[in-house]
Amino acid sequence: MRSILTISAILLCGFTFSQKQQVLRTNIKTFPMKVSNDGPRTSHTWTIAPDVKPDTYQTSGKEVRFITDVDSITIKVSKKKPVVDFIVIYNQTDTCQTRIQFVEIADHLGKLKHAKKYNTADVRAIPAFTYQDSSNTYLKALRKKYNLDSIAGDASEIHQMLNLMHWIHNLVEHDGQHGNPEVKNADNMIRACSDGSRGLNCRGLAISLNECFLAMGFKSRYITCMPKELEFDDCHVINMVYSNDLNKWIYLDPTHDAYVMDEKGVLLSVEEVRERLITGKPLLLNPGANWNNEQATWAEDYLYFYMAKNLYRLECPVSSEYNYETKLPGKNTVYIELLPLDGINQTPQKTESVNQEAKFTMTHYVTNNPNLFWAVPVVK
Repeated sequence: MRSILTISAILLCGFTFSQKQQVLRTNIKTFPMKVSNDGPRTSHTWTIAPDVKPDTYQTSGKEVRFITDVDSITIKVSKKKPVVDFIVIYNQTDTCQTRIQFVEIADHLGKLKHAKKYNTADVRAIPAFTYQDSSNTYLKALRKKYNLDSIAGDASEIHQMLNLMHWIHNLVEHDGQHGNPEVKNADNMIRACSDGSRGLNCRGLAISLNECFLAMGFKSRYITCMPKELEFDDCHVINMVYSNDLNKWIYLDPTHDAYVMDEKGVLLSVEEVRERLITGKPLLLNPGANWNNEQATWAEDYLYFYMAKNLYRLECPVSSEYNYETKLPGKNTVYIELLPLDGINQTPQKTESVNQEAKFTMTHYVTNNPNLFWAVPVVK
């Protein structure tokens, strides 16, 4: 839950190096952090960024504790004391100016409420979303190798989806300290984590779960949830899987083993969760939601602060398929972003970047039309 805002004069003017400031020493760039707000702590990771001055972490929690390989520090913030600056010294030489900034939940919700308007009349062309069939050779091999039929179980469609999410969540830890392997498919990423020496970040977990869904014949996508700011150091990647029984998409998050319900216990889509955050309708998080089976995930922190920040902009690959994000020569990966009218990156509608060294292309479209973005999978 880290949010780096564009550096401004307001941020810079308030930070001064003082001998009275607290100091945290570390020999590693990424280390655990725990955030609490008059209750159980939630666990995250923090990666120092010496070039960002100050490197700012926004939180609705009142206490943030950092634990390095050689030191620890606890920072307390509140509405009356919203900013605390301290120094991180890396490898006994590099000085990192660091700031904890208290932000009330209402601030992120307010920004999201300003982003409620879309434009269903936006007819600018974007590619149609596609879903790889479970008969694909690699998906069939994935299904057989990991015995996904047994994991999904002889249960209802929804329970099969949940069982697959629980399995990925318990099989591979969330690990924000490492990037994902270069070969980004479920089999390779699961194998890379099999000795317990590493895990996957939220994107790796969502990609793995997405390919398991496809292997079982479920239409699904992984969706990158981003804040309003174009320069940020935190976003979140979750899954959306289409339920034929409910006739809608379902929100699933393998990082937190989480799904979201309305007041009647009906599972909600990403679109519905976003809308209910904006309108103030009730949202319930499943009681078993957790991080790495170590810390419970709480609705207030997760939904009303973290996801309220990250549900501003939403992006999906146009093709939901095995190994889509592995960078190969001649490959073109295409993404579509759903952007509210309040968004600051409305143009150009299509951008393309070419990696000359690796010889692959990335194409990016934006649309203001939610009907195109949330399109129901076409049954062939």
